[in-house]
Amino acid sequence: MYPKAEVLFPAPLIPRLKGLRGEKWDALIDRVSKLPETDIDTLAFCLLMIRLDGCLKCYSGSYKFMRGCEACAVQSVMQFKGEDEDLLELYAKAQEEIRNYLDGVGPPPDGSPL
Repeated sequence: MYPKAEVLFPAPLIPRLKGLRGEKWDALIDRVSKLPETDIDTLAFCLLMIRLDGCLKCYSGSYKFMRGCEACAVQSVMQFKGEDEDLLELYAKAQEEIRNYLDGVGPPPDGSPL
């Protein structure tokens, strides 16, 4: 009845976000799309998208859920008010948080909004 929706942003959707912004965004999508789902950079990208999309506030009866993860992600990326560089900075922050957590030197990412 509804488009496929996940609980959190799924890594297989990453390639579908290409062409929504500029060259720097597309280069990131190209690079991360080739990595396994368990790679730190893929996890960081998913964390970025979880925050950008507001996945932690999504639930089965919500409008976003009914539209599906892909539509939500596309809309979030396209409507992001900053530049590609701003998105890349948020991605770098997510990378750092994932690395710190895996190294045991930081708390898990708290899922707070960007």
